[in-house]
Amino acid sequence: MESANGLVPEHLPFFITGPGQTDTLFTVITVFVILAVLGLGVFYLHLHSIPDRMAHTVNHTQLQLIGILTLIALLTHNNLFWVIAIVIAAINPPDFISPLNSMARSLRRLAREPEPEPEPAKEAPPHV
Repeated sequence: MESANGLVPEHLPFFITGPGQTDTLFTVITVFVILAVLGLGVFYLHLHSIPDRMAHTVNHTQLQLIGILTLIALLTHNNLFWVIAIVIAAINPPDFISPLNSMARSLRRLAREPEPEPEPAKEAPPHV
């Protein structure tokens, strides 16, 4: 069996196709690149949502701030916002209001002032 052209070697690599045949290597690489780009995009978005998911699991008080910082970090590609968001999500802020309310109640008792009673609900006038 003779080859069509005398310059063509006897053995050709598998990725060289003849005229009119499907280029399988190109098809496989195209599918691989599309899946790789989609996979990297999903990984990137999953990575950016770590602070938001951390804040959701513990019902963090600064949930909206963390969400805004992660969104800004995602849109601007500025990693400082993401780092700030993850630090805020990891640290629970101290409760300053409860001790202040306790001190106010104690001072009110020491001054012997009666605690304010809730006002009774007013009845609505009859509708005519």
